[in-house]
Amino acid sequence: MLSRLQIRAPSRLSQISRQLSRQTRTMAGYNKTKFQLNTGDEIPAIGFGTWQDKDAQEDAVYEALKAGYRHIDTARIYGTEPGVAKGISKSGVPRSDIFITTKLWNNSHHPDDVEAACNASLKDLQTDYLDLYLMHWPSPFARGDKLMPQKDGEIQTGDSDYVDTYKAMEKLVKSGKCKAIGVSNFSRAELERLLRETSIVPAAHQIELHPYLQQTDFVEFHKSKGIHVTQYSPFGNANPIYDKGENIGKLIDDPVLSDVGRKYGKNGAQVALAWGIAKGHSVIPKSKTPARIQANFEGDFKLDVEDVKKIDALDKKLRFNDPSQRFGWNFYADLDGKQG
Repeated sequence: MLSRLQIRAPSRLSQISRQLSRQTRTMAGYNKTKFQLNTGDEIPAIGFGTWQDKDAQEDAVYEALKAGYRHIDTARIYGTEPGVAKGISKSGVPRSDIFITTKLWNNSHHPDDVEAACNASLKDLQTDYLDLYLMHWPSPFARGDKLMPQKDGEIQTGDSDYVDTYKAMEKLVKSGKCKAIGVSNFSRAELERLLRETSIVPAAHQIELHPYLQQTDFVEFHKSKGIHVTQYSPFGNANPIYDKGENIGKLIDDPVLSDVGRKYGKNGAQVALAWGIAKGHSVIPKSKTPARIQANFEGDFKLDVEDVKKIDALDKKLRFNDPSQRFGWNFYADLDGKQG
């Protein structure tokens, strides 16, 4: 008897074929590293993150595109989608040359709410399609207009199943509103269940990943399934919001990264980015400072194998982002860096 996975395989292949037939991106003149997704489309290895500093994003995105970035990462919860759109318009770079990722927020997990949430993002981004649409977290919040619905100071959770949410996202691929879909912040068990019970293999999984949290086994699992990994927080505890990392030295100042950097005339942050790219991941550093935006873009360079191995040895299984208690969901239960 054929397994469920074998029975479903042809439908997955036909879905991917339909997606492949729609790929038109050329990214004219872009000569930095790119990775192929399981859709056949390409994602630039170095992206520009737009989390935080909402009012600064129009100018920051403009500076990033002027510097050469062609991959912009945003999310509904960031409130930066309108600023991203203005920055793109100001830059004059054609929409077809830009890879745009945004994310479905937790208050819109009910299957009946997914398309409307996507439409709202499309409107704010001033585009008629997304290159990649991610489920930001597997955890649902209460339905409604409030992004962070609360009662008595506690987040109001919802009862939507992330599998049903994802199935609604699959319809967005079929309609052409999303060229690819994926997830963010899933555990291995959650991802395995998603693969068993849905039709489209996620094109990408965006997770916290950096030299202090390498998640080697989990990364290998993604490779075995054809799921691309995007690293958020590629500088680890460089962001002061991560109070868990306030009592240790900054990742980007690690002596190993600094020593490797001297060999190439690069700083620790650029080396951290190059390491992620060497691992086959896309990386999404953020900044609002033009000089740093440019410097981060120059983190797309090739490290020698022996230098990659030196950085591999830095793994501390140290996770900085875990909102389990606040969101009412036990995130990362089977992954490195889970505390308590």
